[in-house]
Amino acid sequence: MKALVTGGGGFLGSVIVRMLRERGDEVCSFSRGDYPALAALGVRQIRGGLEEREAVVAAAKGCDIVFHVAAKAGIWGSYRDFYQANVVGTENVITACRTNGISRLVYTSSPSVVFDGSDVEGGNESLPYPSSYEAHYPATKAVAEKLVLAANSPELAVTSLRPHLIWGPGDNHLVPRIVAKGRAGKLRRIGNRPNLVDTVYVDNAARAHLQAADALSPGSAVAGKCYFISNAEPLPLWDMVNRILAVADVPPVTRSIPPKLAYTVGCICEALWGVLRLSGEPPMTRFVAHELATAHWFDIGAARRDFGYNPGISISEGLLLLRQSLRQPLQQPSA
Repeated sequence: MKALVTGGGGFLGSVIVRMLRERGDEVCSFSRGDYPALAALGVRQIRGGLEEREAVVAAAKGCDIVFHVAAKAGIWGSYRDFYQANVVGTENVITACRTNGISRLVYTSSPSVVFDGSDVEGGNESLPYPSSYEAHYPATKAVAEKLVLAANSPELAVTSLRPHLIWGPGDNHLVPRIVAKGRAGKLRRIGNRPNLVDTVYVDNAARAHLQAADALSPGSAVAGKCYFISNAEPLPLWDMVNRILAVADVPPVTRSIPPKLAYTVGCICEALWGVLRLSGEPPMTRFVAHELATAHWFDIGAARRDFGYNPGISISEGLLLLRQSLRQPLQQPSA
């Protein structure tokens, strides 16, 4: 199989690429950067932006399948930037598939596309899209997911995976943010509820993409559907945060603030950053306040049934691997 992976140099994308190469598939990565680790795996790299339609179409030429992993993530930024990367980029990927006669497309979505600010406990794929969003990322990812699912046809089989809070060695987003804020003493519990939250170890998320791809074909049980992906081990949010902090030798979070106060602070921060055009991300937003104060865990029964997904690495095992990766630089001999 010859696969195109958008965002092949990213956290999840690089693991998908590695797994494809380990089983002998030919891989092309499309991303903005150049990654020596991909070159070492024998991966062809094409540099470009998702908003460049001709570049995306050219990158997909000769491929059998596309894994569309690349996206603009984050809690802050201009709507235009999110829209260009997440919506226009996805339109271009779909066009690339159709132009090149590619019959399979696996799209990386997010559970945030159905998050309305309230608890989600054991939610499945019947959850509706909310009428409004508190952040540009879930809003544009929802538009993109709808485009992908609408593109399903006898010529192009598509599926959308929604991995929740991916973490593990090589993480350049979730774990570093938690550790940095923990070391700086800037983390606070939002409320005192033991709200259960799902996460997923990166290798499990990547494996789900390969399993879905192998089961995907026009008219198959997977075609035209979306799937939640997690470790199926929901834990109280702050227990999971403290376990991540522990592997980095950072003290646990013990102080808390009321959810209503966090939401109010988020409103104020968004207003200040918007009016004053302050650089960087605000320390709190409405979306983050709701995310940290609510439960969100999911039923992965559909993924188990339709393409045999089963999280092979437990949270405990993943944390040991994460600890090893965080300590590895300390073990390297000095020059």
